Amino acid sequence: MSLDLVNNQPVIEASRFVLRPLRDSDSGLISHYTSDERVARMTSSIPHPMPPGAIEAYVARTMAEARDEDVWAIDGTPDGGEELKGIISLKRMDRNQSEVHFWIAPLFWNTGLASEALEALVTANPLKNAAMFASVFQDNPASARVLIHCGFEYLGDAETFSVSRNANVPTWTYTRKL
Repeated sequence: MSLDLVNNQPVIEASRFVLRPLRDSDSGLISHYTSDERVARMTSSIPHPMPPGAIEAYVARTMAEARDEDVWAIDGTPDGGEELKGIISLKRMDRNQSEVHFWIAPLFWNTGLASEALEALVTANPLKNAAMFASVFQDNPASARVLIHCGFEYLGDAETFSVSRNANVPTWTYTRKL
Protein backbone atom coordinates (compact mmCIF):
# COMPACT_ATOMS: atom_id res chain seq x y z
CA MET A 1 0.00 0.00 0.00
CA SER A 2 1.41 3.36 -1.03
CA LEU A 3 0.80 6.55 0.90
CA ASP A 4 2.21 9.19 -1.45
CA LEU A 5 1.10 12.69 -0.43
CA VAL A 6 -0.88 14.99 -2.72
CA ASN A 7 -1.99 18.31 -1.24
CA ASN A 8 -1.00 17.05 2.23
CA GLN A 9 -3.31 14.07 1.73
CA PRO A 10 -2.12 10.52 1.01
CA VAL A 11 -2.87 8.52 -2.11
CA ILE A 12 -3.96 5.08 -0.91
CA GLU A 13 -3.56 2.08 -3.21
CA ALA A 14 -6.02 -0.82 -3.21
CA SER A 15 -6.23 -3.84 -5.50
CA ARG A 16 -8.80 -2.41 -7.97
CA PHE A 17 -8.36 1.34 -7.55
CA VAL A 18 -6.57 4.14 -5.74
CA LEU A 19 -8.02 6.56 -3.26
CA ARG A 20 -6.70 9.94 -4.33
CA PRO A 21 -7.50 13.54 -3.43
CA LEU A 22 -10.12 15.23 -5.58
CA ARG A 23 -9.08 17.45 -8.45
CA ASP A 24 -10.96 20.03 -10.51
CA SER A 25 -11.50 17.57 -13.37
CA ASP A 26 -13.64 15.37 -11.05
CA SER A 27 -16.43 17.96 -10.97
CA GLY A 28 -18.21 16.61 -14.07
CA LEU A 29 -18.45 13.00 -12.87
CA ILE A 30 -19.34 14.03 -9.32
CA SER A 31 -22.13 16.19 -10.74
CA HIS A 32 -23.30 13.34 -12.98
CA TYR A 33 -23.43 10.76 -10.20
CA THR A 34 -24.86 12.99 -7.47
CA SER A 35 -27.62 14.19 -9.78
CA ASP A 36 -29.04 10.67 -9.36
CA GLU A 37 -31.64 10.99 -6.62
CA ARG A 38 -30.80 7.50 -5.34
CA VAL A 39 -27.31 8.73 -4.41
CA ALA A 40 -28.45 12.05 -2.91
CA ARG A 41 -31.19 10.43 -0.76
CA MET A 42 -28.70 8.15 1.00
CA THR A 43 -26.48 11.04 2.15
CA SER A 44 -27.14 13.80 4.63
CA SER A 45 -25.39 16.55 2.67
CA ILE A 46 -26.06 16.14 -1.06
CA PRO A 47 -29.01 18.25 -2.22
CA HIS A 48 -31.36 17.15 -4.98
CA PRO A 49 -31.47 18.84 -7.36
CA MET A 50 -27.92 20.16 -7.08
CA PRO A 51 -27.67 23.97 -7.19
CA PRO A 52 -25.44 25.48 -9.90
CA GLY A 53 -21.82 25.80 -8.83
CA ALA A 54 -22.20 23.58 -5.75
CA ILE A 55 -19.95 20.79 -7.03
CA GLU A 56 -17.18 23.16 -8.06
CA ALA A 57 -17.33 24.84 -4.62
CA TYR A 58 -17.25 21.41 -2.93
CA VAL A 59 -14.17 20.32 -4.89
CA ALA A 60 -12.43 23.62 -4.11
CA ARG A 61 -13.14 23.15 -0.37
CA THR A 62 -11.69 19.62 -0.45
CA MET A 63 -8.47 20.95 -1.98
CA ALA A 64 -8.02 23.80 0.52
CA GLU A 65 -5.13 23.62 2.98
CA ALA A 66 -7.39 24.61 5.91
CA ARG A 67 -10.00 21.87 5.59
CA ASP A 68 -11.64 19.76 8.29
CA GLU A 69 -12.31 16.81 6.00
CA ASP A 70 -10.07 14.77 3.72
CA VAL A 71 -11.96 13.55 0.65
CA TRP A 72 -10.77 10.85 -1.75
CA ALA A 73 -11.98 9.88 -5.20
CA ILE A 74 -12.27 6.15 -5.72
CA ASP A 75 -10.29 6.09 -8.98
CA GLY A 76 -10.30 2.91 -11.06
CA THR A 77 -7.90 4.05 -13.79
CA PRO A 78 -4.89 2.11 -12.44
CA ASP A 79 -6.89 -1.07 -13.16
CA GLY A 80 -8.26 0.17 -16.49
CA GLY A 81 -11.54 1.31 -14.92
CA GLU A 82 -13.40 4.56 -14.58
CA GLU A 83 -11.75 7.70 -13.24
CA LEU A 84 -14.30 8.20 -10.49
CA LYS A 85 -16.48 5.45 -9.02
CA GLY A 86 -17.44 7.19 -5.80
CA ILE A 87 -16.22 9.29 -2.90
CA ILE A 88 -14.97 8.39 0.58
CA SER A 89 -13.96 10.87 3.25
CA LEU A 90 -12.80 11.36 6.83
CA LYS A 91 -14.15 14.36 8.73
CA ARG A 92 -11.98 15.27 11.71
CA MET A 93 -13.54 15.13 15.15
CA ASP A 94 -12.07 15.83 18.56
CA ARG A 95 -10.15 13.26 20.67
CA ASN A 96 -8.26 11.79 17.69
CA GLN A 97 -11.39 10.51 15.93
CA SER A 98 -12.94 10.90 12.47
CA GLU A 99 -16.30 10.33 10.89
CA VAL A 100 -16.38 8.29 7.68
CA HIS A 101 -18.68 9.24 4.80
CA PHE A 102 -18.94 7.49 1.45
CA TRP A 103 -21.11 7.11 -1.60
CA ILE A 104 -20.71 4.87 -4.63
CA ALA A 105 -22.05 5.56 -8.13
CA PRO A 106 -25.05 3.28 -8.83
CA LEU A 107 -23.19 1.66 -11.73
CA PHE A 108 -20.84 0.10 -9.13
CA TRP A 109 -23.34 -0.91 -6.46
CA ASN A 110 -23.15 -4.54 -5.29
CA THR A 111 -19.57 -5.00 -6.52
CA GLY A 112 -17.76 -4.89 -3.17
CA LEU A 113 -16.28 -1.51 -4.07
CA ALA A 114 -17.54 0.29 -0.95
CA SER A 115 -16.21 -2.43 1.35
CA GLU A 116 -12.82 -2.45 -0.35
CA ALA A 117 -12.57 1.36 -0.26
CA LEU A 118 -13.51 1.51 3.41
CA GLU A 119 -11.12 -1.28 4.34
CA ALA A 120 -8.28 0.45 2.45
CA LEU A 121 -9.00 3.70 4.29
CA VAL A 122 -9.20 1.98 7.69
CA THR A 123 -6.00 0.01 7.06
CA ALA A 124 -4.10 3.12 5.94
CA ASN A 125 -5.57 5.19 8.81
CA PRO A 126 -4.13 8.35 7.21
CA LEU A 127 -5.14 10.65 10.10
CA LYS A 128 -3.72 8.22 12.68
CA ASN A 129 -7.10 8.08 14.42
CA ALA A 130 -7.84 6.10 17.55
CA ALA A 131 -11.40 5.52 16.29
CA MET A 132 -13.65 6.08 13.29
CA PHE A 133 -17.40 6.59 13.36
CA ALA A 134 -20.06 6.31 10.67
CA SER A 135 -23.82 6.70 10.43
CA VAL A 136 -26.14 5.29 7.79
CA PHE A 137 -29.81 5.86 7.17
CA GLN A 138 -31.91 2.97 8.43
CA ASP A 139 -33.45 2.56 4.96
CA ASN A 140 -29.94 1.87 3.58
CA PRO A 141 -29.04 -1.57 4.96
CA ALA A 142 -26.43 -2.11 2.21
CA SER A 143 -24.23 0.64 3.70
CA ALA A 144 -24.73 -0.83 7.17
CA ARG A 145 -23.46 -4.19 5.83
CA VAL A 146 -20.38 -2.42 4.41
CA LEU A 147 -19.58 -1.01 7.86
CA ILE A 148 -20.12 -4.33 9.63
CA HIS A 149 -18.03 -6.16 7.01
CA CYS A 150 -15.17 -3.74 7.74
CA GLY A 151 -15.24 -4.32 11.49
CA PHE A 152 -17.43 -1.42 12.61
CA GLU A 153 -19.62 -2.13 15.64
CA TYR A 154 -23.15 -0.89 16.15
CA LEU A 155 -23.46 1.88 18.76
CA GLY A 156 -27.13 2.84 18.57
CA ASP A 157 -29.93 4.65 16.82
CA ALA A 158 -30.06 8.37 16.15
CA GLU A 159 -31.31 10.68 13.45
CA THR A 160 -29.80 13.28 11.17
CA PHE A 161 -31.11 15.88 8.75
CA SER A 162 -31.01 14.95 5.07
CA VAL A 163 -30.79 17.92 2.71
CA SER A 164 -32.23 16.01 -0.26
CA ARG A 165 -35.17 14.68 1.77
CA ASN A 166 -35.63 17.94 3.71
CA ALA A 167 -36.34 15.88 6.80
CA ASN A 168 -34.75 14.21 9.80
CA VAL A 169 -34.02 10.58 8.97
CA PRO A 170 -33.44 7.70 11.44
CA THR A 171 -29.84 6.43 11.43
CA TRP A 172 -27.74 3.60 12.79
CA THR A 173 -24.37 4.68 14.23
CA TYR A 174 -21.22 2.55 14.17
CA THR A 175 -17.65 2.80 15.46
CA ARG A 176 -14.35 1.08 14.85
CA LYS A 177 -11.49 1.31 17.31
CA LEU A 178 -8.08 1.45 15.64
